[in-house]
Amino acid sequence: MKEVKLLKGNEAIAEAAIRYGVDGYFGYPITPQSEIMETLMAQHPWDTTGMVVLQAESETASINMVYGGAGCGKKVMTSSSSPGMSLMQEGLSYIAGAELPCVVINVVRGGPGLGTIQPAQSDYFQSVKGGGHGDYKLIVLAPSSVQEMADFVPLAFELAFKYRNPALILSDGMIGQMMEKVTLPPYQPRWTEQEIEQLHPWATTGKKAHRSKNVITSLELLSDEQERHNQKLQAKYQQMQATEVRYETFSCEDADYLLIAYGSSARVCQKAVEIARENGLKVGLLRPITLFPFPTEAIHKLAQQVKGILTVEMSAGQMVEDVRLAVEGKTPVAHFGRFGGIIPSPGEVVDAIKQQFIKG
Repeated sequence: MKEVKLLKGNEAIAEAAIRYGVDGYFGYPITPQSEIMETLMAQHPWDTTGMVVLQAESETASINMVYGGAGCGKKVMTSSSSPGMSLMQEGLSYIAGAELPCVVINVVRGGPGLGTIQPAQSDYFQSVKGGGHGDYKLIVLAPSSVQEMADFVPLAFELAFKYRNPALILSDGMIGQMMEKVTLPPYQPRWTEQEIEQLHPWATTGKKAHRSKNVITSLELLSDEQERHNQKLQAKYQQMQATEVRYETFSCEDADYLLIAYGSSARVCQKAVEIARENGLKVGLLRPITLFPFPTEAIHKLAQQVKGILTVEMSAGQMVEDVRLAVEGKTPVAHFGRFGGIIPSPGEVVDAIKQQFIKG
């Protein structure tokens, strides 16, 4: 049965994970995402659903525990914030190379370095370009509400298992800490060992009489074999780009100017669109929901009808590079950003539109 609760974004992640039948969570505390683990510990899911919840000794340990659980065909996840995510990059590269499904949550804080515990969006490059070594991609979902924090847990797992690829929920300290009403899904049972064998024959569930052995690794010493493996991965990423793009548009039908923003920045930009239109400026908003795959075609199409595009990010400007690639010079593209944990106001966004495109 569905249930409505008032929750923080971090708490919604934890509640959704338990209800979805996740097998294991392995993590390490770091602000501003620590409530994910704290909520899981407080709920004692090992007594109800059988979910394992373990605080590892580090982020490096937790991502490698995820690697092991994913190799067994289990629904496993971890979470961290920006400096912790940096420590997970090698493990994520291994998991992507081994073609294993898992879910990772990054509740972004300001950087570089230890930076600040306040919200930021400066991990975009790390997330969508593959922050570890090698030519790999993560599926990246960007929630803009507490409800989406809950909704994206099952979605991330479904995509991860569909493509045998890690999926990342890229949030930030604002959404992780804010409270909203959330409708939670009914409880789902965890997979049985028999279901795992049937659904995921690649999983290492043990050598048995009725099946051959499975070997999972990201190591291949023969160059031609490694090249073929990389070609297979690239074909998979192209399929994601063709079939899994998700985005929303607001007031774009008659827009003269287009805002592009994700996550917390998109919430700010929705209000900025209202203010701009009240002042006679026809402004629209495109919100990418998947940052990879990126809504390149949708942006390219809108670029041909507007006089200018402004990306709004809580960073020095990272997504703006992908927007410029999508636009292909069809219209001017500018960036407005705040960083250091400062969230831009709707009024600042409207002023930035005027300064960039309506001079004099």
